[in-house]
Amino acid sequence: MIPALMPNYNRADLAFERGEGARLWTADGRRFLDFGAGIATSSIGHGHPHLVKAIAEQAARVMHVSNLYRVPQAEELARRHVEASFADSVLFCNSGAEANEGMIKAVRKYHAENGHPERFRTICFEGAFHGRTLAMISATGNAKYLAGFGPPVQGFDHVPFGNMNAVRDAIGKETAAILIEPVQGEGGVRPASLQFLRDLRAACDEFGILLALDEVQTGMGRSGKLWAHQWAGIEPDVMSSAKGIGGGFPLGAVFAKEHVAKHLKPGTHGHTYGGNPLACAAGNAVLDVVLAPGFLDGVDRVARHLWHGLEGLARRHPEVIEGVQGAGLLLGLKLREAVSNTALQDAAAAEGLLTVAAGMNVLRVAPPLIITDAEADEAVALLDRACLRVSTSRVAAQ
Repeated sequence: MIPALMPNYNRADLAFERGEGARLWTADGRRFLDFGAGIATSSIGHGHPHLVKAIAEQAARVMHVSNLYRVPQAEELARRHVEASFADSVLFCNSGAEANEGMIKAVRKYHAENGHPERFRTICFEGAFHGRTLAMISATGNAKYLAGFGPPVQGFDHVPFGNMNAVRDAIGKETAAILIEPVQGEGGVRPASLQFLRDLRAACDEFGILLALDEVQTGMGRSGKLWAHQWAGIEPDVMSSAKGIGGGFPLGAVFAKEHVAKHLKPGTHGHTYGGNPLACAAGNAVLDVVLAPGFLDGVDRVARHLWHGLEGLARRHPEVIEGVQGAGLLLGLKLREAVSNTALQDAAAAEGLLTVAAGMNVLRVAPPLIITDAEADEAVALLDRACLRVSTSRVAAQ
């Protein structure tokens, strides 16, 4: 018989009862170093005292009122994000997929309100991942995600990642925007070159279209800057965020320049839960931590330390690891064809380290942003042992 909890996920046989910092414990006392962070979501770690206190205090006052009324916590969080980003205005929602949906609606509305309703198409990239709604699996373009759900939603054109000639060839009279992740997460932890991001910005300006960035996974300090696009010295017109923005509490957001944001008027878009008092209390607490003096510098420093450790790991295990890629604390081990990322993920878990598989046979390493050099070194040591496990298993199987 089908279980009461719908079997929609391929879950590991692990259940955690508590966490602290970068560590999780199961009910039977097993301890794990968490370098998956709930898929790059537990940005300031587990049980962070400031986040826990903010959520508990807000929950005791009022959790939800709906967007029929003012939400001071949302107003404050939006103000702070505007001050710290390119954006002039922020719309809160619940998840990354919702943020991307809102972003695409904003793009289309912008062109319609400016006399070009025919501009509704968005250029996306092969290997992208933008969420699981009907529109966002169409934006993602992965045949596996589209299978069984009928015709794809119209309006998304896909070109090779990093190919500027293909981008320019794809721009037509119906093109409204270019949508890109600064680092493809699910697609194999592939970073766009900074020059490619600059060239996309220039092309959008040249053709009068919008640059839309999906920073759901790369944002909120994960790259060592608050937003990954800041490394390229550019600004998008509109951007999505989620995951780390709430530190594990469900929260997403659409960031936009005024020329885009002003067209999302009452009735054009909305959410029942989006930006409620509890979610925004969490968001403000996370922002307190991430914007504290020296925090992002620390993320950048420990990320470089981890990168060097993973490079050393690759040199020690060339039969397992082809190379290291990614940016900041969103890193990937590109594995040899003979070693599956799920095999190495399982071997790492057996050693007490949690990681996340990604596309293109990459093992994703995305720890909480509060990790120390010592924890980075510990993760590399555990991966070292995991590589030995899979190497031994391969030899035994031959």
